[in-house]
Amino acid sequence: MEQQAVIAIAIFLIAYALIISEKIHRTIVAMLGGALVIGAGIIDQERAVHAVDFNTIGLLVGMMIMVSITAETGLFKYIAIWAAKKVKGNPVRILIVLGLITAIGSAFLDNVTTVLLIVPVTFSITRQLNVNPIPYLMTEIFASNIGGTATLIGDPPNIMIGSKVGHLTFLAFINNLTLICAVILVITVTIFAIFYRKQLKTTPELKAALMKRNEKEEIKDANLLKKSLFALTVTILGFFLHQFIHIETASIALFGAFLLLLLAGEDYLEGALEKVEWTTLFFFIGLFVIIAGLEETHVIEKLAAGAMDLTGGHVKSTTFLILWMSAIASAFVDNIPFVATMIPMIKDMGHLGITNLDPLWWSLSLGACLGGNGTLIGASANLVVAGLAGKEGYHISFLRYLWIGFPLMILSIVISSVYVYLRYLM
Repeated sequence: MEQQAVIAIAIFLIAYALIISEKIHRTIVAMLGGALVIGAGIIDQERAVHAVDFNTIGLLVGMMIMVSITAETGLFKYIAIWAAKKVKGNPVRILIVLGLITAIGSAFLDNVTTVLLIVPVTFSITRQLNVNPIPYLMTEIFASNIGGTATLIGDPPNIMIGSKVGHLTFLAFINNLTLICAVILVITVTIFAIFYRKQLKTTPELKAALMKRNEKEEIKDANLLKKSLFALTVTILGFFLHQFIHIETASIALFGAFLLLLLAGEDYLEGALEKVEWTTLFFFIGLFVIIAGLEETHVIEKLAAGAMDLTGGHVKSTTFLILWMSAIASAFVDNIPFVATMIPMIKDMGHLGITNLDPLWWSLSLGACLGGNGTLIGASANLVVAGLAGKEGYHISFLRYLWIGFPLMILSIVISSVYVYLRYLM
């Protein structure tokens, strides 16, 4: 193996190990790794700039700006309290509706933003009913990751796949993933409701107090809410139409974001930009450059050839290998660098004999996104919820989560395997 390939592999493995250890912030690791790839002469700066997928970056920036402004209206608090009142304050039914709200939110926002909006309302409702919030938080973690799997914009792995594979449009993700995600969501939330039902009991008096809450009081700025809903509607409509109007999703998201800033007024500009998760964006940038080093030295091409040898080049074997490998790996390591590595590998499989790569792409998406439910460190949303719970005095331990999360994640992958086989491989 040539020297540059060895250096590229070493940079990738060391970066990956440091990201998993969480000893150094993953953004610092990724950016330093990218700089080392350039410094070692594996790729030059121009190639590094071309390696950065600005469609992914632009889409994330646009959605982050819109969500940060919409969050200020109190919309999510309104929806949560309205839904809790609709089910008459029943704790088990509230668990179900909060799970559904989280899933729907995560399909059109990002997972972390959704849980940041829904978890504080969850604590407010559970305090009022005097019930343990942990069952609700566990349900919301799972719902956020399942809901995020359903659309192109719901989870970063999907954004990356859709951006790199031109024909996998917003509508294609909905057509191929939303139904199976809905099935997995219903099964998962039902299991949580049955499993925790004995813990979720309250008194008629506490229910009555919840029913007296006025959800309309949660709307802080009705005028801004109207503007936010208009901009979000235009943006999501654009996502549905982008394959027909031939405008990339990043351009649509950025148009929506700055349309909302125009409508809301420049007073919101600095605040919205401050709430953009720049650390996440620079993590992506560094990662794209590290992966470009592996591509440039043909390391990923050789890995793809090795996987093809392992499965004999059969579509069925390769599809299930990717689905299960993605799920298990994503339960223990960050799914973003994993997917960034797998995308060029699957593309190379297309050059090596597999003519229809679609089953592999959908398997990668299902495995990487749903696999995040397997452990507490499997997805960013999991850690965010655990952090918010800790601040309220409720500890979600790694082992406690693993005991519930891993079997449910395996169940979701079993269901996905059946779906992938019946839809694509029969």
